[in-house]
Amino acid sequence: MRIRAAVLADLPVCQDIERAAGACFRDIGMAAVADDEPLPLEELARYGDAGLAWVATGPDGRPVAYLLAEPVDGALHVEQVSVHPGSSRRGVGRALLEHAGLRAAARGDRALTLTTFEAVPWNAPYYLRCGFRILAEDELTPGLVEIRRQEAAHGLDRWPRVCMVRPL
Repeated sequence: MRIRAAVLADLPVCQDIERAAGACFRDIGMAAVADDEPLPLEELARYGDAGLAWVATGPDGRPVAYLLAEPVDGALHVEQVSVHPGSSRRGVGRALLEHAGLRAAARGDRALTLTTFEAVPWNAPYYLRCGFRILAEDELTPGLVEIRRQEAAHGLDRWPRVCMVRPL
């Protein structure tokens, strides 16, 4: 596996990865999450243009996973991590998180942050194993409060969500 910056040609593949990875939400009663369309190509390109989109590639050089991030209140916020089910449970997501952490540290960021579903096994419990911790409501920065507000407006609060942090 190799991790590299995402390029324009990767973006449709990233959309396919997200659709495939999202399908497992249907199995746990979260069909609305499974049916949610990936970000449009223009939005994915914005992350790439900012140098905040990375892909993990398989032996053939094609992406099997990706991570998008954005700066939020002195931290690098992990906006999306998706691993194709055919490559899951092999450390690919963890490697992308480590890569993002190294990039964040090089930028001078103090932490990685993310928001995720609290009870989905491959969400908050997974990130706890990756060194993140759940933030209490009074620990949320203004940027994280805004992200949670946007998520709620998108309907994601139908299931419990949490903000998490991993200091660098």
